[in-house]
Amino acid sequence: MEKKIDRLLRLLKIEFAVTWVVIICLIAGYENGILEEGTLIGNSRAVYIAQLTGVLLAICLIPMSLRIFNLSLTKYIRNLDIDSALKSYRRWSEVRIILLLVVAVFNISLYYWTMDTTGLLCGAMAVLASMFCVPGKKRLLSELDLLKEEEES
Repeated sequence: MEKKIDRLLRLLKIEFAVTWVVIICLIAGYENGILEEGTLIGNSRAVYIAQLTGVLLAICLIPMSLRIFNLSLTKYIRNLDIDSALKSYRRWSEVRIILLLVVAVFNISLYYWTMDTTGLLCGAMAVLASMFCVPGKKRLLSELDLLKEEEES
């Protein structure tokens, strides 16, 4: 079981690192001129719709990504056997980080498309929220109630 937990943690840490690499590469692409900046400047209707979409994504997906994991954990994952619980924990961790990645990528791109700080602020909120998703052994054990079982044995 210890091997499975370590393998799961290694995979989750890699996935977490990949999300940060994607965000950094996106920013580097815009800053170095690889990706085109200012594509929506001058089109006020498109800017408004894009900013509204970015804000709504941030308002809806950031809290949902943090809350949905907790709900699935308390209602579903803790009632499974250890193998199924670890698979489900991985799946929900991936869903959570993907939701945050969608918000961050869209809003950071929105900032560069419009050169307006609304997208930057919403993207920063998503990146900051991802810090609540950093995988760790102690966290995994406590969320799956395995910490109590290890202390008892």
